[in-house]
Amino acid sequence: MVEVVRDGGVIAYPTDSCFALGCRLGNREGMDRIRAIRGLDERHHFTLMCRDFSQLGQFALVSNRVFRAVKAATPGPYTFILPVTKEVPRRMMNPKKRTVGVRIPDHVVAQALLGELGEPLVSSTMLLPDSEDPGVPLTQGWEIKERLDMQVDAVLDSSECGTEPTTVIDLSGDEVEIIRRGAGDPSRFE
Repeated sequence: MVEVVRDGGVIAYPTDSCFALGCRLGNREGMDRIRAIRGLDERHHFTLMCRDFSQLGQFALVSNRVFRAVKAATPGPYTFILPVTKEVPRRMMNPKKRTVGVRIPDHVVAQALLGELGEPLVSSTMLLPDSEDPGVPLTQGWEIKERLDMQVDAVLDSSECGTEPTTVIDLSGDEVEIIRRGAGDPSRFE
């Protein structure tokens, strides 16, 4: 699976929140393919799926206040919007706010993949525009393989996967903002 990513492929893989689509950081074609699968435009912001807190710190600026909040909630089903470091490619960041979404999954398969890859995956939640309920992510590997067989290069399946997208928390400003309520409990940030 890691070789598929390193060779420029797009994969579907399980996380603690739900399945995600992923490609290598810097893979512009892979990002375009993910946007096409999801029916998204150029304004969609991807998430950097990180193995651990030290990897997250390479791509996001983390103050002491933010460090404590993020450290207490990771690994887990949260995506954090944080200011970028110079390591983040321009096309990955919000151009107005200079922020990026980052997360550390609490899923053994996702962690193994990230550990073997040795770098973050550019990711997007497995929400498809042509689904019966486009707000509900796909959570079964066999269904993803059936529906996206010609659009992804590989599907990494496991017996367990979350069923709800992450809670998205913007910690980039003075005030904490909950962008999306999802699998993670947002009350610790309110």
